[in-house]
Amino acid sequence: MSSLITEDEISHEADIVWLEDTTRLDYVRQSLVRLNGRRSKPADHPGRMIGYAQLGPTAKASRASGTFRRRVFWLALRDRDSDPDGVYATGAPAEAIDPRTLAPRSKGSKTERSEGGPPSTAMQELGITLPR
Repeated sequence: MSSLITEDEISHEADIVWLEDTTRLDYVRQSLVRLNGRRSKPADHPGRMIGYAQLGPTAKASRASGTFRRRVFWLALRDRDSDPDGVYATGAPAEAIDPRTLAPRSKGSKTERSEGGPPSTAMQELGITLPR
């Protein structure tokens, strides 16, 4: 989950490679996976892979497995882009982040767009706003 990703886990990212145009996506899911290389495209991922992080030359592999932890950005079949009236018509999965807020070494953030609409009444009453 993105909430469990820490800045130090992504501190060696050099670039994010997008496999699809993200301008039409309200959110992408992000997760950390173990991969054999620093830069190559991940071979397989559950769901539809939207993008992945490439690591810089200073990234170190795990001593135990020889693999690198890298972020993968993806969507499931039940996500809003494939099923606009489904379970995520409003709201979003815990690991969902607005792709416009993502950059190498940055966790990204949730926005009103990624959460599926305008702020709740409670948020409005408290004066809390998310970026659009």
